[in-house]
Amino acid sequence: MEKFYLTTPIYYVNAQPHIGHVYTTVAADVLARWHKFLGKEVFFLTGTDEHGSKIAAAAAEANLHPKDLADSMVLRYQKLWKLLKIKFDRFIRTTEPEHEEVVRTVFSKLYRQGDIYQGTYTGFYCFFCEYYLAPGDGTICPDCGRTAKKLSEKTYFFRLSRYQERLIDFFARHPDFIQPDQVKEEVNNLLSSSLPDLSLTRRCDWGISLPEEISEEGITIYVWFDALLNYLSGVGYQRDDNTFQRFWPPDVQLIGKDIIRFHHIIWPAILMALQLPLPKRVFAHGWWLTGGEKMSKSKGNVIEPFTFCEKYGADALRYFLLAEVPFGLDGDFTETAFQKRYNSDLANDLGNLIHRFSNLIRNQFGGKVPEPGDGGILAKKVSSLLPKLEEKMDRIDFFGYLESLREVITAANRYLDEEAPWRKGENSAQVLYNLVEVSRILSLYLEPFLPHAAVEIQKRLGLTELPSGKEALKWGLTKPGSQVTEGPPLFPRIK
Repeated sequence: MEKFYLTTPIYYVNAQPHIGHVYTTVAADVLARWHKFLGKEVFFLTGTDEHGSKIAAAAAEANLHPKDLADSMVLRYQKLWKLLKIKFDRFIRTTEPEHEEVVRTVFSKLYRQGDIYQGTYTGFYCFFCEYYLAPGDGTICPDCGRTAKKLSEKTYFFRLSRYQERLIDFFARHPDFIQPDQVKEEVNNLLSSSLPDLSLTRRCDWGISLPEEISEEGITIYVWFDALLNYLSGVGYQRDDNTFQRFWPPDVQLIGKDIIRFHHIIWPAILMALQLPLPKRVFAHGWWLTGGEKMSKSKGNVIEPFTFCEKYGADALRYFLLAEVPFGLDGDFTETAFQKRYNSDLANDLGNLIHRFSNLIRNQFGGKVPEPGDGGILAKKVSSLLPKLEEKMDRIDFFGYLESLREVITAANRYLDEEAPWRKGENSAQVLYNLVEVSRILSLYLEPFLPHAAVEIQKRLGLTELPSGKEALKWGLTKPGSQVTEGPPLFPRIK
């Protein structure tokens, strides 16, 4: 069986989960569900990043031990992922002893082979982003815009400079590694000047201690080195050889565009040092903005995901995030735009289609799916979908995928209007059967995005005991006589 390994970044536990975390994780969940549908063995890894000075500071402010803060925040993440029907295979926490041991072992290995050496770091550090500024960054953090603090401390460096030419050569030979295309220019800019070696330790109590042979009081391993290694430890590196050998390397790693340097430069260099195969693709998506600005609590423009799920439903939030703008570009998140997309695509087009023909079947055929006839235009439309949708998903083009499905939903609504089965003509039975069948197949294609609604559509149309995966896409599998039941609107219109 073909495998598929994908990851999200692990998320800091210094604050509540926000829409950016949701965006990446929903996208990963959609990919995981899609590749499972195609019959692959999928390993989907996500989790939380629980070390570093930022976590220690947030815990001190809340008068908590850092681990207690992490424990409480992990519960929030897991509650949100359950609400959003995120079906991960592994939720990793960087405070797990197994992960900490992997980090120390890797550090020790790189130290022994000369990729880590002792020195003194003098420069600027952004505590908020846990980010060492490059010499060309000045004193302002390029990610958050805050003024960085000058540091001068004894440290251990990773010889990032040793891998600069190898990175350039690898990217030239593997053009799909950096995605989307607009990110390549930024990575090339980073590689156009000499890469500075990376400080791998901090004077911070809340972190992973150094390996025994080089242990020093008050020094812990840099949180980003710790965090990046979760992609190894989370899939069994040095602990479960069968799982690791089965799934490594990652097929897709999803990240936000603010952590490109860590994932497109530092991460592949670490893997080169470990002599491990590199991921096939690292895809950096855009941000959700409000009023053209990046969301932040200080600006009061954060979208609260729990509230949105409770108000509109988790499916609706999942759908909007991936249907509104092409994945990879920035989007502007407003409740007005959300409501417009919801009413147009979900309430008016999809929900109303199911509601209209279901009522006709109940009124004209006692709620039983009628006998089939010629599948006509709808059968032709859905039977040509799979290659097109596979191509969209291969490019991580959720926007294009959903656009293709909307074309079929629009065609089905038009077909219902033009054939007008409410007139009870001689072809009304086959028209209604065709509408059930196209909706069944649409529910399979929509399931990665709308897991609750997809199941509800199948339940209302009495669709049980059908094949799974691609076998279920064959036209004509709905059994005549299946019981169509009544239910509230799938997506009640927002007024």
